[in-house]
Amino acid sequence: MSGPEVVKTPGGGAPGKEGKEPVANGHPGEGDQGGDDPFAEYMWMENEDVYNRQVEEELLEQEFLERCFQEMLDEEDQDWFIPARDLPSGVGQIQQQLNGLTVSDGGNAEEMARKSNLNPDAKEFVPGVKY
Repeated sequence: MSGPEVVKTPGGGAPGKEGKEPVANGHPGEGDQGGDDPFAEYMWMENEDVYNRQVEEELLEQEFLERCFQEMLDEEDQDWFIPARDLPSGVGQIQQQLNGLTVSDGGNAEEMARKSNLNPDAKEFVPGVKY
């Protein structure tokens, strides 16, 4: 079968289309004669209110999710400790002073040991052991 014979077969010769109505412009039932109902193309408008309601609900849901997500981010920001935001202004100066402190590598360790008030005969501290 080739040429016009293919078109005359049910379904136009396409596999899996045998015995079905021809489809024109994506609407079944509209063959060469243009269909019985001249307004078939506009039948989607019959349910326009339902469609509009569904779209509006989807938009409201999306907006709600965005607000929830933003609230979650705001709460998370409040939970985090940010020194620049959460500490009073005077604490910043103290923090800078603390950052400027250094620990010596033991140059004066012997002198510190002589001036120390620690008991050199004391037992060694072991965590969890009671004396």
